[in-house]
Amino acid sequence: MGGFGGSNKNIGIGCADGRIGKKMIHTGDTGTQWGIGKEELMERISESAKATADHFGDHIAYINVLRNMSVSCDCEGTAVQPVVTPNIGILASTDILAADQASVDLVYALPEKYHHDLVERMETRHGLRQLSYMKELGMGCDRYVILDMDHGDTPITLAEAVKNVKPFKA
Repeated sequence: MGGFGGSNKNIGIGCADGRIGKKMIHTGDTGTQWGIGKEELMERISESAKATADHFGDHIAYINVLRNMSVSCDCEGTAVQPVVTPNIGILASTDILAADQASVDLVYALPEKYHHDLVERMETRHGLRQLSYMKELGMGCDRYVILDMDHGDTPITLAEAVKNVKPFKA
């Protein structure tokens, strides 16, 4: 339902209390679980993540592993869709918004045939609202520099970061 599972979604949902917090995030005005609008869900996830990030302050780092990305949620179990997006790599930052923005930008930087399914999932679920709302909440900066740690922390472009990515093979 989050469109994509970056640090914001994983902290916002993952650190929410199982009985109360998750229900508060997923329950809409109807009072039924899963009865919430897509943009409101993205905002609630971000608000939950902000509370956790604010609590830990400077004692938290964000790591996004862009590997085995599927359009399905891990909660789907055996009904999960196959992985089709190539493995991109690992991003780390002390800025949650920068980490998630760079992750999404790297997916978009892939050739269309490799990112189509994941981009469609993010856009139809309004997942990009996580990024804009995080910015509105002051959770970080959407501008960043990618440093290639394999090559002496050299700054690289999105295109350079994905140029050697190979199609996923099951």
